This record gives sequence, structure tokens and C-alpha cells, in this order.
Amino acid sequence: MVQLIQAVSQPWHWAVSGFLIAVVMFLMLYSGRRFGISSSFETFCAIGGAGKHISLFNFNWRIGQSQLVFILGSIIGGFIAVTWLHNPEPMALSESTRLYLTSLSLGQPDPNQGGGLVPVEIFNWQSLASWQGIVLLVGGGILIGFGTRYAKGCTSGHAISGLSNLQLPSLIAVVGFFMGGLIMTNFLLTPLIQSMLIP
Repeated sequence: MVQLIQAVSQPWHWAVSGFLIAVVMFLMLYSGRRFGISSSFETFCAIGGAGKHISLFNFNWRIGQSQLVFILGSIIGGFIAVTWLHNPEPMALSESTRLYLTSLSLGQPDPNQGGGLVPVEIFNWQSLASWQGIVLLVGGGILIGFGTRYAKGCTSGHAISGLSNLQLPSLIAVVGFFMGGLIMTNFLLTPLIQSMLIP
């Protein structure tokens, strides 16, 4: 059992998750179901009775039960991974990423804070005390929510499910996601971070 946990805790090859995503998508398409996180918010609103006031949420929420199971499984799986399958080794970053973080006066992500995915110098409660932090964290969150609703789906819904269905609107949305990410990273994020770190 211990050896199994150790084996599962190690980084997996990207092809494993790619294959599993393809299997899930085949099963979803075969059963006529949707895949995505953001569309499940509509289901939550319908369960809460929002359909009485807004027609968008006036539908039989039971048709979205598979999405609720997916979200519940993601939460449970995440808890299991963090609690029992956590790999204490620092995240393996490419040398170009290390150099980029150093050029911004950022340390490497700490695995004990933020899961080792984000620079703790920026993503912390103190950052919310500055206008840059409010723009980056709060403003970014609002824009993500607005964009997801405006595009009628999130990145997983459009890039995985929509493209698998050969839907042109999903292709347009995915191109928009990538363009927005490139513009943000190359023209907006770096100056904003530097202004946060330099008093």
C-alpha cells in the first residue's frame, strides 16, 4: 500500500492525463452530457431557486447532476491529493521560468504556501492593502468571472468540450483566451508586479 501511495505521489507523464481527459470526453459525448466547471454555476443557481426571478436559471437542474458529481469528485480528489499524496519536493521549474522570476525580484514558489504554484510575494493578504494588489487579485477575479459568463463557458468547457464537438464559437473563445493571456503576461503583468515589489 505504501509503495502504491509513493508511486501515485510522483509526477505523472502528461500523456496519462491527456489520455484520461480523452476517455472522459468520449464518455461525455457518448452520453450527450456537457463538460465544464462554469456551466455548473447555473445549476447551483437553479437549485437555489434563482429561476423564480431570472429566466436563465429556470430549468430542471437535475440535467446537470453529472457536473455536480464532477465538481464534488474534484473537491474530494484535491483533498486526498493534498492530505495523503502530497509530494514534498519543490516544483520542477524550467530554467527560463527561474530566470524570469529572478528578473522580477521574485523568489521561487514555496510548496508550503500556495501549493508551490504562485509567488507568495504577490499572492498574500498584504497585497490586498495596495492598489496594485486590488487590481491584480480582485479585478482579475472579476474579469475572469465576467469573461466566463460572456463567453458562455470557461477554458475547460470551450477548449476541451467545445473543441471536441467541433464548435466554432469554442474555437473563437479559445483563441480569445490565449490572446488575452499573452497580452496580460507580456504587457500588463510584468509592470504591475514590479510596481508592487518596488516601494
